[in-house]
Amino acid sequence: MLKKYLYGQPIPTEAIVEDYPVSDEPLCCLAEKIDEDGHISFSAVLAEEDIVYGLGEASRGINKRGHIYECFNSDDPYHTEEKRSLYGSHNFIVVSGKTSYGVFVDCGAKVTFDIGYSDYDRLVITPSVKDFVLYIIEGDRADDIVRQFRRAIGQSYIAPFWAFGFQQSRWSYFTADDVREVVRQYRENHIPLDAVYLDIDYMEAYKDFTVSEERFPHFREFVQEMKEQGIHLVPIIDAGVKIEEGYAVYEEGKAKGYFCKRKDGTDFVAGVWPGRTHFPDFLQPEARRWFGLWYKGLLDDGIEGFWNDMNEPAMFYTEEGIAEAVAYLKAFDFSCNDSNKFFELGSRASGLANRREDYAAMYHTVNGQPVCHEQVHNLYGYYMTRAAAEAFQELVPDKKILLFSRSSYIGMHRYGGLWTGDNQSWWSHLLLNIKMMPSLNMCGFLYCGADLGGFGTNCTRDLLLRWLAFGIFTPLMRNHSAFGTRPQECYAFGDTEAFRGIISLRYRLIPYLYSEYVRACENNEMLFKPLAFDYPEDDIARHIEDQLLLSDNLMLTPVYEQNAIGRTVYLPEPMRFVLFKNAEVIHSEILPQGHHFIHVALDEVPVFIRPGHSLMLCSPAESTAALSSASSLAVTNLSFS
Repeated sequence: MLKKYLYGQPIPTEAIVEDYPVSDEPLCCLAEKIDEDGHISFSAVLAEEDIVYGLGEASRGINKRGHIYECFNSDDPYHTEEKRSLYGSHNFIVVSGKTSYGVFVDCGAKVTFDIGYSDYDRLVITPSVKDFVLYIIEGDRADDIVRQFRRAIGQSYIAPFWAFGFQQSRWSYFTADDVREVVRQYRENHIPLDAVYLDIDYMEAYKDFTVSEERFPHFREFVQEMKEQGIHLVPIIDAGVKIEEGYAVYEEGKAKGYFCKRKDGTDFVAGVWPGRTHFPDFLQPEARRWFGLWYKGLLDDGIEGFWNDMNEPAMFYTEEGIAEAVAYLKAFDFSCNDSNKFFELGSRASGLANRREDYAAMYHTVNGQPVCHEQVHNLYGYYMTRAAAEAFQELVPDKKILLFSRSSYIGMHRYGGLWTGDNQSWWSHLLLNIKMMPSLNMCGFLYCGADLGGFGTNCTRDLLLRWLAFGIFTPLMRNHSAFGTRPQECYAFGDTEAFRGIISLRYRLIPYLYSEYVRACENNEMLFKPLAFDYPEDDIARHIEDQLLLSDNLMLTPVYEQNAIGRTVYLPEPMRFVLFKNAEVIHSEILPQGHHFIHVALDEVPVFIRPGHSLMLCSPAESTAALSSASSLAVTNLSFS
């Protein structure tokens, strides 16, 4: 049962699609507290056995207890344990114990969840504003509460079939010939591949919806050339629009008043990749449609997938911030020996990006009224992605377009997927990727994944292999790395046999994975689940976070530690253990309930099949086009009946 409580006059987010009446019943699970300024917080006692799930894209574990989280979309690639905010804000939690309930705070501004941080036995939820909607969901079990919530927020986005193929990205492939070389290496090494990404350098001076004629001449012909090799090109679209006379996107947006403003009504300016930019006001329906229709040029060129980026929105600087820093430097006493002043000096330069005072200076127009950006900050990337998705419905209604975003909020899951942002080539981020998948699924995001191998810092062969061995099960399977890091393509580490084997297994899994993914989307179910959801009475299973259930059929036990020769797994019931190498089964046995150590080499992938279920594998292929065009697919059925 879902109950709705209205506070103040909230700005609609359209996260919830079902129409619920405002409840006049008292809050059943939370205590309400109002401070002297009229701000409201909610609290509840947490029992010793309570587990707290949710928050989608957040740091730490599946169980969120013991930390504090601030839902305020943040451009920060260093996802270390102390971080309170990441790229997305998903304000939904489930408290699971003797009494279970769900809480969704529908609010585009910052919301803080203190989940046993200040007091381990207490949950405190604090919206930063007085205007929001609170939803309480009652249920007997966590999975039932999640199902109710998913029904309330609407069906998840369904990506095209080819988007389950392996995808290769880097910041940046600077020319068409760079892309051709990537494709050549993959094809000659017989490593399956379906997409290559174009980062910001494909554009002319980082201007949205442009293509550099010098680096990517005859772009439409190039797109077709890649399609003939089974490759989709996926260009990036950033939120900021370059301020430049003669640039049609800028001139149209300015003439029609579609950019965010300052309080005085002038267009807000910040520095991002193109230099001085304006930000489209995606909260205006007219501005959304205007921006979305600009995707048409790339669609006409044959593009069938996009990734929206820098849409928290990220700001490198504002002119006001630079002016304040310069004034500080001019007044600074460089002869002083005060070390505290020295550290303050360094923070002045590093603190120019993504300043809260700059967000507070930006305004949107909502229903004809100015609204400070901080009130709707978490909605910006969501509404940018909505702009594109709604345009695709208008421009290419009969075609599925790949679309995902860096910044997100609940509701965006209906329009596109997400990737978990600019992570690092750290073993800890592989583990974070594993733990984040169920939390994202709870919030409706099923087409999602991390940058496999890690985006920043230098990846190693063993880390990439272990990450791919988990990534072959995630809907978005993309290898992505940053400018200045070592090459991270699967052919860049010498011997390619292990990479070919793991990615070939992905292609044998694609028909099964895509079918389960679509079913989960259509039925408001989860693709990735914590063991506790299906084994709630098993106290060991309730506290395991490094094993996941995939749909109803499989249990995944990825290896995520450097130099490990395998790992210990816990089976809540007997299961069939299957070990793959070179996309073939090399070992299969039924293991009893309990703890087991399994040996897993770097080129191997472990899978457990649950009782009464099976795993269907098709024949190998090097592209999804080869899979979908086959008149009959040879099928291997691995079952545990």
